[in-house]
Amino acid sequence: MTLTALDYGIILVFFLAVITIGIVVSKKSGKSSSEFFLSGRNMPWWLLGFSMVATTFSTDTPNFVTDVVRKDGVSGNWIWWAFLITGLLTVFVYAKLWRKSNVETDMEFYELRYGGKPAKFLRGFRSVYLGLAFNVLAMAGVTLAAIKIGQVMLGLTSLEVVGIAGTVTVFFSAVGGFRGVIYTDFLLFFVAMAGSIGAAYYLVNLPEVGGMAELMTHENVQGKLAMLPSWSDKEKFITILIIPLAVQWWSSWFPGAEPGGGGYIAQRMLAAKNENHAVGATFFFNVMHYALRPWPWIIVALASLVVFPDIASIQTAFPNVEESKLGHDLAYSAMLTMLPAGLLGLVLASLGAAYMSTISTHLNWGSSYIVHDFYKQHINKNASEKELVRVGRLSTVVLMIISTIVALLLNHATQLFDIIIMFGAGTGLVFIMRWFWSRINAWSEITAMFVSGIISILVNFTFIGTWLFGEKVDNVFHEGVFVAWMQYPFVVFATTVCWLLVTFLTPKEKNEVLFNFYKKTQPGGPGWKKVIKAAKDQNIDIVESKEAWTVPTGILAVLVGTVAVYGALFTTGKFIYGEYQNAGLFLMITLLAAFTLMFLWRKLKGKVF
Repeated sequence: MTLTALDYGIILVFFLAVITIGIVVSKKSGKSSSEFFLSGRNMPWWLLGFSMVATTFSTDTPNFVTDVVRKDGVSGNWIWWAFLITGLLTVFVYAKLWRKSNVETDMEFYELRYGGKPAKFLRGFRSVYLGLAFNVLAMAGVTLAAIKIGQVMLGLTSLEVVGIAGTVTVFFSAVGGFRGVIYTDFLLFFVAMAGSIGAAYYLVNLPEVGGMAELMTHENVQGKLAMLPSWSDKEKFITILIIPLAVQWWSSWFPGAEPGGGGYIAQRMLAAKNENHAVGATFFFNVMHYALRPWPWIIVALASLVVFPDIASIQTAFPNVEESKLGHDLAYSAMLTMLPAGLLGLVLASLGAAYMSTISTHLNWGSSYIVHDFYKQHINKNASEKELVRVGRLSTVVLMIISTIVALLLNHATQLFDIIIMFGAGTGLVFIMRWFWSRINAWSEITAMFVSGIISILVNFTFIGTWLFGEKVDNVFHEGVFVAWMQYPFVVFATTVCWLLVTFLTPKEKNEVLFNFYKKTQPGGPGWKKVIKAAKDQNIDIVESKEAWTVPTGILAVLVGTVAVYGALFTTGKFIYGEYQNAGLFLMITLLAAFTLMFLWRKLKGKVF
């Protein structure tokens, strides 16, 4: 693979554009911490929606999808497609609540919903736990993918990749703040989409592949095409489809798909002009993320099975790649080396775009936790706005350095997915219920967080796990099958039981805390009846509207929306496969669900916005 002057020109123009945006918005972003982390809370839905999509369009995502497809086929993607339900629940139930809360970060939520020392501890500890530990892990996965791309496509060493890409990204993230991230995300989205679609079209028509028709009939590919796992392989059917759809989506915390909303998705909802813009941005993101964007990556992954049928063939073609970095996920980068001049430069720019978008978001998001929820709360409560911005910029650099070190120690794309999923198992339900069940307190969340982590360690890395589950304990992603089918539900069940017991064994939150939370967010529902009655008994009015509770309609919208988005996913897939009759059938289902969803959405807007 040889880069031409045209390729270098495209890459150079792209990087200069990104740096320029960061410099231009730096003055405004540095005015206050609110500007640096939330861009003044005046962002429109379409800009935030593009930003959400661009953020999750990271360099590790194509590698991850390729890894999954090569091991378990297209149907293996249900391990993350199932998170659509979580995403739509955020759209139609939680987006308006987050925007109403008006908090600076989702960690600040803890001292709005709970009270006393447990709430302060939870906010401080979780800000470090997520903002530093989990955030670093997520960034490390993205950086690992960038390292593999750099080694395969450019012949760079690991240190050279992180030195170049990391320096540019941390510069404009530290200088431009959240506004810089949002504006560059808009540019990055179109560059990344053009690169992935162009690459898929060219690579599937390589002489070795022979076009879509030949690809569909190739012996290495035929067994990988099914969009649903076969019932004949019960273990894969359960672990890839049943557990994700029945348990995983609501029970596990995962960046970008947090039950009840949270993380950098919540950050963008909090930056929206109003509740309506928060809902619109989140819905746009979910449609693009699940229904349309995966297919270019899937096509390249399937084509790679023809050109590079196994890891040994990848190693033969790229002998300079470090042995510790070899894996099926490397096939995506290997395929991109076959692109022609011009398109190669665009694709490399798109991969740079994907890397920078995701890393810059994680840097700003993680830094917001460290500044607002740790430094300001526990180090210097009287810190000036300029000091908070300085700490934010410093923490941005520190997070980048730590995540880079972790990335150099990793091997393949599924490692971090396994770790994050298991350590968040069982915590999701408390994040969903805390808005609508007043009995949940800070100890409920503290218990869920610690018990999930402890049990995951015991199950996966000790003799207890071996005793309970046998030999499968040695690898969560065992032979390409997501989370041994007994392990994950066990962690979820044990964690849920523990936090529910603690909820009933510890005192409920004080009435004044619950009154203030309800008055500000207006969650509604039977779980708040006792609180509303207690407020009335004290002649305190906390209910702003007599409208009917909208959550049942919201849940119905989630169900209909799920059918619509999955219908669009299958419509696109069947059309690509050349199964036009099936594509037409799924299109009809999609359109019917979409029209029904429009009706429900108008109903929700009439009562909520």
